Amino acid sequence: MPKHRRDTGEKNFVAPQLIRLRAYRGLSQRDLAHELQLIGYDIDKNVITRIETYQRYVTDLELKAFSEIFHVSYSYLIDGTKTEEDERLHPTL
Repeated sequence: MPKHRRDTGEKNFVAPQLIRLRAYRGLSQRDLAHELQLIGYDIDKNVITRIETYQRYVTDLELKAFSEIFHVSYSYLIDGTKTEEDERLHPTL
């Protein structure tokens, strides 16, 4: 069975938010990978690169990891919609 893609052929919805969150925190892809590995997620720089360039699907575990590291909701990661908690924690994001 083929995997679903966006109408544009991209493999995830997370890329723009992930790029924005990294910039907001001043992290390189390598820095983010290092922080994720410190909290127990085996996500390396190449995975982040492929996600940010829409070449890779994002697993539920990766969504959880990004949510934990950036303190944002899943809805923000998926479609950029900020919850009240997201707004409280990151008013300038």
